Amino acid sequence: MDDHDRIFGTSSAEFGPQADAGAEHRPSAEAPAPRAAAAALAGVRVVDLTQFEAGPVCTETLAWLGAEVIKVEAPGRGEQGRKATTDAANLDSNFFLILNANKRSITCNLKDEEGRALFRRLIAEADVFIENFAPGAIERLGFSYDEVRKINPSIIYAQIKGFAPEGPYANYLAFDAIAQAAGGSVSITGEEDGRPLKPGLNVADTGAGLHCAIGILAALYQRRITGEGQRIEVAMQDAVINFGRIAFAAQANSGKAAPRTGNQSILAGTSPSEVYPCKGAGPNDYCYVYTSRAGNHHWERLLTVIGREDLKDDARFTTPQARQGRYREVDAVIAEWTRLHDKREVMRQFGEAGIPASAVFDTWELTHDPHLRARGTFVTVDHPERGSFTMPGFVVKMSGSQVPMAPAPLLGADNAHVYRRLLNLPEEELGRLSAAGVI
Repeated sequence: MDDHDRIFGTSSAEFGPQADAGAEHRPSAEAPAPRAAAAALAGVRVVDLTQFEAGPVCTETLAWLGAEVIKVEAPGRGEQGRKATTDAANLDSNFFLILNANKRSITCNLKDEEGRALFRRLIAEADVFIENFAPGAIERLGFSYDEVRKINPSIIYAQIKGFAPEGPYANYLAFDAIAQAAGGSVSITGEEDGRPLKPGLNVADTGAGLHCAIGILAALYQRRITGEGQRIEVAMQDAVINFGRIAFAAQANSGKAAPRTGNQSILAGTSPSEVYPCKGAGPNDYCYVYTSRAGNHHWERLLTVIGREDLKDDARFTTPQARQGRYREVDAVIAEWTRLHDKREVMRQFGEAGIPASAVFDTWELTHDPHLRARGTFVTVDHPERGSFTMPGFVVKMSGSQVPMAPAPLLGADNAHVYRRLLNLPEEELGRLSAAGVI
């Protein structure tokens, strides 16, 4: 077993005939038992036709759980995300590196009949097939669910699209911002009297990917019982809606569309609920403070910390509802104290007093946080071209499943491994297919 196999938890012994229809792929007896047992999805093989963010988030999640993810890319250029946002013309983008760790990469020209024939053989050896091309693209290539199911009846076939395939926007293109607008998150983001804003996080892309991974995991579990595959379909618009359930609770309370509320609670009034300016001149020298609307205990603790216990019996602030109605006055009282301390000290004093609060940490601070590094929230991998590269890691901690982090693969890095060991192609055939532009 070579170093690459050791990272991915597979060996050539695992590349054998596919199990009976509906049966799970299992490492052979020759595979190293301790390694196979250390990964939750060891033995699960994923054929990955995804691009950009939503699909790659799904397959990277599966890879971090121990699945063997084989990313299938066009010869010569690869997935569009490799170069679309790169800071160096000859290198894969940081965007690509962050979204494609722990995967294999092979090249295969799906517009060439020889390439499609190879791809059909690969499908026959897979547990999961996933794509997030533009609407209609996978059908035009000849790999609709019905066609793929003919090749491998037990396969889990997953798709991520911007909009539901049976809906009025089925053929519309969507990126994260479009799906966020379509799913309602843009409408509730921003100040009360300001324009709608796109949230800073890509909740549509990454959210759709994670929703899809949940569906795939459930389908794999169900297949152990039924022996049957199925189709998984996630619309980015739907995923954003699902993240907005509290906004829909606010709508149910008011009978009106959920409003933009800035940093105030969207569901029910409470104060404080705001970012407060702290000592320092940086753009993120703030601390977010939020107190429960279920009573006065957080508020009274806060007044003790800031030395304003005189306000505990002030009729203007004696209930959460009263404070919310005068939230600007509350904010002025708190900001007068927070300006005297840096954001970490504000967080420390409030946190130790049992008051919900956090400094507003920026991406640089988070990346260099020693605790988050030690925890594996951020990891450093050795990329063959970029060298040492730090990126977000897998945040689900499992006592019985550990998968070492591996960098995103170079284009076609695993052609020989997959085509020789899995499809049993001889060396001379690989050379011919490469020269012909098939792989």
